[in-house]
Amino acid sequence: MEMERKGKVLIVEDDMLLSMVEERLIKKLGYDVVGKVTQGSEAVDKASELNPDIIVMDISLKGEMDGIETMEVIRKNSSVPVIYLSGSGDRYSFERAKKTGFTDYLTKPVTSGDLEEPLHSALHQNGSSDTQTSSSRKFDKTA
Repeated sequence: MEMERKGKVLIVEDDMLLSMVEERLIKKLGYDVVGKVTQGSEAVDKASELNPDIIVMDISLKGEMDGIETMEVIRKNSSVPVIYLSGSGDRYSFERAKKTGFTDYLTKPVTSGDLEEPLHSALHQNGSSDTQTSSSRKFDKTA
């Protein structure tokens, strides 16, 4: 019995192993992964080309732009919801990310349980880029 697909997700992650794990978790939750890229410039192009419903964005990317800078560029043409994934819970990145309007900010590693509610919320944001969840699960607010 095939599960009904919920939405299209673009994964931006420069660690190939983590990218595969994230893809598996997202698909397990019933979403279509329409693209996976490793650099900010690729993400900007794919976001425009694929028109995803949600972007799952790593904060630390190799290349000229990090994940937050990448979303600043994408925001010029799109209000697509974004879920940030961070390898650390540092306050500076969290504050920078807030300026781009995110659905959630999660600290890696993530589980399907960590992603389920943010993905659902992102899909139902209806293009509003300034609705941030107050939970920001797994983010250490004391960092």
